[in-house]
Amino acid sequence: MINIDVCTDVLEQALQTGGDFAEIFCESTYNNAYEMTSGKVTKITSNHIYGAALRILRGFQEVHGYTNDLRKSSLLQLAKKLAGTFSDQPLGIKVALKETKTPNNNPIVRAPALVSSAQKIEYLNRTYRALADYSPEITQILGNLRDEDQAVLIANSQGKYVKDRRCHIFLGVSVVTSDGKSTQTAYDRVGGHQGYEVLDKIDLEDFSKQTALSSLTMLHADEMVGGVMTVVVHNAFGGVLLHEACVHALEATTVAKGSSVFCNKLGTKIASDIVTAIDDGTIPNAWGSLNVDDEGEPTKRNVLIENGILKSYLVDFRNSRPMKHRVTGSSRRQNYRFAPTSRMTNTFFAPGKSKFEEIIANTKFGLFAKVMGGGSVNPSTGEFNFAVNEGYMIEDGKITKPVRGATLVGSGAQVLQNIDMIADNLSFGHGMCGSLSGSIPTDVGQPTIRVQNLTVGGRGEK
Repeated sequence: MINIDVCTDVLEQALQTGGDFAEIFCESTYNNAYEMTSGKVTKITSNHIYGAALRILRGFQEVHGYTNDLRKSSLLQLAKKLAGTFSDQPLGIKVALKETKTPNNNPIVRAPALVSSAQKIEYLNRTYRALADYSPEITQILGNLRDEDQAVLIANSQGKYVKDRRCHIFLGVSVVTSDGKSTQTAYDRVGGHQGYEVLDKIDLEDFSKQTALSSLTMLHADEMVGGVMTVVVHNAFGGVLLHEACVHALEATTVAKGSSVFCNKLGTKIASDIVTAIDDGTIPNAWGSLNVDDEGEPTKRNVLIENGILKSYLVDFRNSRPMKHRVTGSSRRQNYRFAPTSRMTNTFFAPGKSKFEEIIANTKFGLFAKVMGGGSVNPSTGEFNFAVNEGYMIEDGKITKPVRGATLVGSGAQVLQNIDMIADNLSFGHGMCGSLSGSIPTDVGQPTIRVQNLTVGGRGEK
């Protein structure tokens, strides 16, 4: 890493042409990935990402560059080159760095370096053995395991000098099934911001069998018959609906440009009275948690929507300037090659007062979206199209036949207004979120929710 004296000289060089803020982000990241196909290890990769980024702000303008040559001379050369973007006189800013200790909300016990490759592969072997004789209709079992151990240093011209360590582990299982006429695939993953102890707490055999059961159930399901109906979206990864269709439009990345459907709506009612939505980067060892964000700001529990009222956006330092909004500890980047911007951490609907069984019993007819899949969203309008990976019909207050091929079509603003029941069974699912600053780990979560008048697509015939 870069010491305080070098950081000071580089930051001061960066401010010689009128910049009013400069920042260094340095990282050393080790990651390993293992893939297994039907019981055989098919791929192992290891990488070491090492480098530093420098960015300079002048008002709302930003310039960003990076290098993996961390010698002082190279860093000073980068600073001089980037500073050449501007041509004003220096503002007389003196850089006085002081190291501050970061909170440790995410303790690490079994770091990746302490676990052998053989031990890591055994986690994948357990998932395969659980399914090897589970069903003759299983045609392929894919497992993937990834770990990442990242050390970062963040220093800026306002005096910040912060070091942090992040460790992420995840294991995913994909099960392909076929009856000779059609094929279905189910995928799920587990993980967290911690060491390999996260996998020791999970029944990997049961996790694998539940994934297989989802694929087998959809293999023999009827095609969904589309229409406008009541939709009950289950907990855990069901929160992808909130993440994609609603909260991307609350990120300063979109709001600062004036291109979000939720621009200029702070303090106004944008959702049903029972809706409270939160982004919380402080949850211990959660997949999307951080001790500090990628600007060195401690993460926070940000209440975005409270009882239907829009309370906050997710805002990084740069975008806080045009927005005149407080910084929310939400600045993130995939690695030093990406400039940071506002992103989510762990985003979820707060628990409600209903029970899951009560929601189902009070639904005359509709779709139960048990497992959500991917889709597409336009952040400017909030319009979305999501796949339902595992769905069931609800008829006369009971979950009945499975249906496949269902899609949910609508807008985030519409969904927020049409939620009329929320259960008390909050749970989370893990994902990777892609945006301007690259791909980052985020948790999506919610209790079971009920949405009225949602358009459901499907290929089935009435």
